[in-house]
Amino acid sequence: MTDKDFLNGQIILLDKPLDWTSFQAVNKLKYKLKREFDLPKKFKIGHAGTLDPKATGLLIVCTGKFTKKIPEIQDAPKEYFTEIKIGVQTESYDTEKPEILHQDFSLISSEFIHEVLEKFRGEIEQKPPVFSAIKIDGKRAYDLARKGEEVEMKSRKTTIHYIKDIEIELPFIRFVVGCSKGTYIRSLAHDIGQELGVGAYLTNLRRTKIGEYSVENASSEFLENDFRFSSEPQNYSSF
Repeated sequence: MTDKDFLNGQIILLDKPLDWTSFQAVNKLKYKLKREFDLPKKFKIGHAGTLDPKATGLLIVCTGKFTKKIPEIQDAPKEYFTEIKIGVQTESYDTEKPEILHQDFSLISSEFIHEVLEKFRGEIEQKPPVFSAIKIDGKRAYDLARKGEEVEMKSRKTTIHYIKDIEIELPFIRFVVGCSKGTYIRSLAHDIGQELGVGAYLTNLRRTKIGEYSVENASSEFLENDFRFSSEPQNYSSF
């Protein structure tokens, strides 16, 4: 690879670690590429779809002229490995905030869980979490929420293409979910808990696919001394 390759455009698949923001991951890679390939200061680089700090997995980064492909990649369906804990909730719908509202889940059966999960397949109405990056009057919702201000999130339509590979080991439920752009898995976890009647929150989230790109072809070694480019059929040169 040369500096011209990155300026002309590349797609790099990263496996984002836990507790890193997407911005931090891209900045780390940008610094590494600029240093190793002597790229200009205003070198173009960006990611195609934010992952929460508490989520791991596939983060697609585009460089140079391929940053124009970011909207196209963002529109692709996503897949996540998901783990939720029932019988308890958190304000953030994930592990960022402490557990609250513990409830007895001893009467919740596997059959009932499958029935509830079935209700979420297809097009659904969903409210994003208040601890999200959505802007309200020009300010990030999570900034307002962390200041203790009341935040009203508007419902939006999203599509759950499938929920599969369901494993039940109460209080934990694990499954793979395929969904459309704009789906908040934290909200899905919360809504499943409300439908079960005992509450739930997201304990583990890993993005495994964006369109035809897979985390199996991604690397987290860019944090150390290496990074990897996508390979067939997830080939950066195919765009």
